[in-house]
Amino acid sequence: MWEYTDKVRDHFLHPRNVGEIATPDGVGEVGSMACGDALKLMLKVDEGGRIADVKFQTFGCASAIASSSALTEMIMGKTVEEAEKITNDDIAAYLGGLPKEKMHCSVMGKDALKKAILHYRGLEAPEIEGNIVCECFGVTDKAIESSVRENKLKYVDEVTNYIKAGGGCGQCHDAIQEIVDRVYKKTEAPAGPEKKLTNIEKIKMIEETLEREIKPALEKDGGSIELVDVDGNAVYVKLIGTCATCAASELTLKNYVENKLRELVAPALVVEEVKK
Repeated sequence: MWEYTDKVRDHFLHPRNVGEIATPDGVGEVGSMACGDALKLMLKVDEGGRIADVKFQTFGCASAIASSSALTEMIMGKTVEEAEKITNDDIAAYLGGLPKEKMHCSVMGKDALKKAILHYRGLEAPEIEGNIVCECFGVTDKAIESSVRENKLKYVDEVTNYIKAGGGCGQCHDAIQEIVDRVYKKTEAPAGPEKKLTNIEKIKMIEETLEREIKPALEKDGGSIELVDVDGNAVYVKLIGTCATCAASELTLKNYVENKLRELVAPALVVEEVKK
């Protein structure tokens, strides 16, 4: 059985902003009832370009409902430009973490928001590109490649967790792994030798990433984080406030903090929590 945070349970049992907007300025629909998850997100934008109202309707599991509810709280009052910067990792972090098998629920929220913003701007969502790889869920090679790049996925089960591809009959597993391998060959081959950071450069980049990317997300939930030490590729941090007592602190560290630092500083970094 999956471990859900108190915040996931709260948003599942008491979802915010459920319903419809009579005359929405933007609508985004993703998923389908047939594959088990569907979300419709509706936006009302004021004259200043801020999201004045947001509603959602969803069909899915507890994580799907909680992710949709959390997303509405996150974007309410923001400008459209601010809202479109929200990632699926931001949604998961806002909830205190999601089980890795349920990360596709946060991806669904991000995709619905993207479509709603396109609709608000009078733009059509791009047609589905590529060839179907996962027949069970209708996922294309382009969608798999994009998710692998954005979320640094390296294994078939990780792809399944994020976009459900491979979660049905399993016949596409080899094809998915080939796409993953191809992505990493493309990104690694032309790059040449990676620039080695000095310890001072590494610490400075870690501090800047914590301040700019990570602390603001944790502070929204009453928590924070402090850098304690850096030893080689080991980054020692201390969680503060609600993050320190949260049952999902390990998920937050690995699924959000560590992933962000690996993405923006160095891919070999490992985050460890200092309890005292």
